[in-house]
Amino acid sequence: MTNLSELFGSMVFNERAMRHYLTPEAFDALRRTVDAGAQMDLSTADAVADGMRTWALENGATHYAHWFQPHTGFTAEKHESFLTPNGDGGVLMEFSGKTLIRGEADGSSFPSGGLRATFEARGYTAWDPSSYAFIKGNVLCIPTAFCSYGGHALDKKTPLLRSMTALNTQAQRVLKFFGTKCGSVYSTVGLEQEYFLVDRERYNKRKDLIYTGHTLFGARPPKGQEMDDHYYGALKIRVADFMQDLNDELWKLGIPAKTEHNEVAPAQHELAPVFAKCNIAVDHNQMMMEVMKKVARRHSLTCLLHEKPFAGINGSGKHNNWGLSTDTGINLLSPGKTQEENVRFLLFVCAVIRAVDEYQDLLRYSVSCASNDNRLGGFEAPPAIISMFLGEDLEAFLTSYAGHPDYASRATQMLKLGAGAVLDIPRDNTDRNRTSPFAFTGNKFEFRSLGSSMSAADCNTVLNTIVAESLRVFAERMEGAEDIQAAVDALILETMRDHSRIIFSGNGYSEEWIAEATRRGLSNYPSSAEAIPHLMDEKNVELFERHHVMSRTEMAAVMDILLENYCKQINIDACVMSEMVRRDILPAVIGYGRGLAETIDAKGRAGGGSAAFPCAAETELLHDVSTLCDELHCRRQALDAVTAETAQIEPLTERALAYRNTVMPQMSRVRETADALEDIVSKEAWPYPSYGNLLYRV
Repeated sequence: MTNLSELFGSMVFNERAMRHYLTPEAFDALRRTVDAGAQMDLSTADAVADGMRTWALENGATHYAHWFQPHTGFTAEKHESFLTPNGDGGVLMEFSGKTLIRGEADGSSFPSGGLRATFEARGYTAWDPSSYAFIKGNVLCIPTAFCSYGGHALDKKTPLLRSMTALNTQAQRVLKFFGTKCGSVYSTVGLEQEYFLVDRERYNKRKDLIYTGHTLFGARPPKGQEMDDHYYGALKIRVADFMQDLNDELWKLGIPAKTEHNEVAPAQHELAPVFAKCNIAVDHNQMMMEVMKKVARRHSLTCLLHEKPFAGINGSGKHNNWGLSTDTGINLLSPGKTQEENVRFLLFVCAVIRAVDEYQDLLRYSVSCASNDNRLGGFEAPPAIISMFLGEDLEAFLTSYAGHPDYASRATQMLKLGAGAVLDIPRDNTDRNRTSPFAFTGNKFEFRSLGSSMSAADCNTVLNTIVAESLRVFAERMEGAEDIQAAVDALILETMRDHSRIIFSGNGYSEEWIAEATRRGLSNYPSSAEAIPHLMDEKNVELFERHHVMSRTEMAAVMDILLENYCKQINIDACVMSEMVRRDILPAVIGYGRGLAETIDAKGRAGGGSAAFPCAAETELLHDVSTLCDELHCRRQALDAVTAETAQIEPLTERALAYRNTVMPQMSRVRETADALEDIVSKEAWPYPSYGNLLYRV
């Protein structure tokens, strides 16, 4: 049996490895850099690089790479060998501190949103020492930030790190009034990753899955998820083997994979790690998605991370559990044992309430992409309208706080199960609301809107920054107050008076909520095409620039990148759909119709023109197939025309709206006809594996 304690982190240059391979002086200097942001001199960097290289070589690495997260949403790396010729036919194994700290990569082909011309190729990677280096295959991967020659961020990590700095700065300003001493405050994140597993052989027969990651066609199978029998069900042997292999790979990389289970939809599953510091959790999730795909191939499976791989059943999200902690172990979003601790808790909760209400548009922008639009508001996913759920106890107490300053929670109740020997368990003070985009869950907030394929960097950059802004406002009020308790009371009262509109405990799926949200003045951006441009609203530019998270120029670049990606995603979907109809579906249906016509003709000839051989079934089928075939042909032609026309629209904001409002509805019409044909054409004639074969044959 594998020793899990030895396996975990075995491919990570963590503190255990550092203590063994670094001198005490180098280790202490590195810790000062990580903990306090102290500058590292070149001699220390050389010592760290030497220890890291020795460790990597002993663990089978032959190359190193600066591992970064460009605006593609994926990770990037350029491998360099440790080998350096020594001049006499031999080689040296070299890796310097200068190489560790900074690398250079060709940045010309990464999305830049106009920050640079195509011919301006120089980009720099800068080591993030707070995230451990790790070995992937035979490559030592060094987590880094990525910026342009002019110093602009070209990645998702740089703004995230800046937002963490802003959050720490403003939280410390507030904490001093409560006598809370700590070295740093940071957000913690736990990401629940949902995904689908399908048989790889069947996947390879679906052009739509190969090119777009989701199905563009597919008639509803006789059985979907209506029986609720997949959720938490016993794992199939093949899936269990995949999960065990996946756990081993993740544990080697120091990713604390903890919870795994079947999700609601057939062939859908979930994996959740233990909470980690924000930037590390984001790094881990990027690694996790890559490893999931690699391990699935090993088991002749394909891992689908798309937000809506199959129509008519649950999509996949990545629930972002966001908390706030000090380096001394205090959870600032957890009620305490003293009056002072509870007032502190209430004030930090109010900071989040204010942040979510003031910056609903930024939270919606942070989960925007074409594929996530297909998921939001459907089945398990929350609606696109941002709201908060606090729970009965906390909401009621905050509402009445001004008149009742002493915190007193409802007495813990016991949940009676009435099952003989089964023990009664304490009931939580609040139930959960699965339709809420942003729900308080006892000691953290769960942001449920993030899509399964998306990087978690953007939404956490926004969360860190908007909460930092609330804390800044609170700190300025408290710093100018003569009576701190009175100032805190006033802040809580004002927060609930001015921002309680964002709190909603009801059914987020109901039509009534849409009308109620409009009455409250909440923003509603059903599509990413409508949400993304609000990144550049002046209040948002001022926010990010005030906290030095992103400059106006960087924000404009991000907006352009997101809008362009949105347009490209839908354009690719439309082109793939057209090709599938033109080259596969229509020929298959025409062939099937030919067979029906030949059968009708043969029966007529065999009966000598009499009615001895009835063929009503064949005749009716041929009529339906021919009618739908012509309709599909015409609708595909209309799709080609509107796609070509939309691709020429300027500016980008109008093009994105046209893809949303013109191309996507036409795609739905094409799909409607094709799916109707799949329902009547024989499975032998249909060119692609059905939903039933994809979802139930793992």
